Amino acid sequence: MNPSRYAAFPPVDLPDRTWPSRTLDVSPLWCSVDLRDGNQALIEPMDAERKLAMFRLLVQLGYKEIEVGFPAASSTDFDFVRLLVEQDLVPADVTIQVLTQAREELIERTVQSLVGFTGTALIHLYNSTSTLQRRVVFGLGKNGVKDIAVQGAVWCAKYAEQLLGHGGAGGEGTATTVRWQYSPESFTGTELDYALEVCEAVMDVWQPTPDNPVVLNLPATVEMSTPNVYADQIEWFGRALGDRRSSVVLSLHPHNDRGTAVAAAEQGVLAGADRVEGCLFGNGERTGNVCLVTLALNLVSQGVDAGIDLSDIDEVRRTVEHCNQLPVHPRHPYGGELVYTAFSGSHQDAIKKGLEAMERDAAAAGVPVDDFRWEVPYLPIDPKDVGRSYEAVIRVNSQSGKGGVAYVLKTEHHLDLPRRMQIEFSRVVQEVADGEGGEISAPRIWSLFQQT
Repeated sequence: MNPSRYAAFPPVDLPDRTWPSRTLDVSPLWCSVDLRDGNQALIEPMDAERKLAMFRLLVQLGYKEIEVGFPAASSTDFDFVRLLVEQDLVPADVTIQVLTQAREELIERTVQSLVGFTGTALIHLYNSTSTLQRRVVFGLGKNGVKDIAVQGAVWCAKYAEQLLGHGGAGGEGTATTVRWQYSPESFTGTELDYALEVCEAVMDVWQPTPDNPVVLNLPATVEMSTPNVYADQIEWFGRALGDRRSSVVLSLHPHNDRGTAVAAAEQGVLAGADRVEGCLFGNGERTGNVCLVTLALNLVSQGVDAGIDLSDIDEVRRTVEHCNQLPVHPRHPYGGELVYTAFSGSHQDAIKKGLEAMERDAAAAGVPVDDFRWEVPYLPIDPKDVGRSYEAVIRVNSQSGKGGVAYVLKTEHHLDLPRRMQIEFSRVVQEVADGEGGEISAPRIWSLFQQT
């Protein structure tokens, strides 16, 4: 591999950046793009049944903005939006979002999918603005690409007025309440001043106000830099909006090409973003979108209410795996099958002692243990808070020690072995594990104990 083929991403000139000194103490707005960005990345795109299962899951979890499709891209997406509209399946407090490119026939088709909808819809317009795509895809200069965005905004307003009884400036029409969203696709590969110029030109068409703000979505369509650079871009952009900032919901859409989408999203929120788009368990194009599950539970682990109900994470995972026809990795943060499991002897011993100490401290304080401050080694959150049990936390194999074996006997059979007996019996279990080369189940441990 020849590293000289690749150029370092240029830093942002922002010496007075303020985001590093901030803390995440409030949840951003969330928008799930599982049904659009996630769906278009699947080997087998969702059919209507799987789409509806995903939509119902997202509503149940508490997502209030859901991108439900790209109606002009396929009849499946168009028909699904019509299903939601005609069967009145969208709760009153949920906003659905539909994506469209900046072409007149596609915009008209997109707006047609919403006819008769009595709720709130975000019409999401996008076109790529990056230096690379201007040169190799469109063969256009800056003015030409900006004209595409502006003309798209004009067509959006035109067809919203014609088909939805909407005046085109944000607000409530005869049926559908229409809001606007614009994304300069490949924002991170676009000159900052030019991205701002294009966004402001679109805003000039839609005329947002603080009461009816536009969503300006700034995608890391391809993750090109370290997260701190993305945060600098977001802080620069928010400042540069000036007085118009109060009429903007600043949104992030990080992809995970460098493996740092979660960090990029968190630092982008520190930098002033109001909203994050992503997918459950990080599904999406290539390496995926930012994981909404990880973002939400990262906040919860810091004492911040994310507004999302992940109290049965295994059911969430099962539904997502069914809808996407893709497995969730067993090591995926918070939701993977093995993320609360310890095989290492020293880890098991620390967890066992941590749980026992917490029970003692809660009892001494007269507080139910489930309400007591969580502090257990190797477990950043209480597995019970996401519907897991402690039984799966400690599992025994050849790497395990006396603490793990003792914990299994105590939790499964209420036997609290003396330390010397723990040491002696753990040797028996380890000999069996070494000989068989696999995990030793709780029933097998009990059988060995009875035989010893």
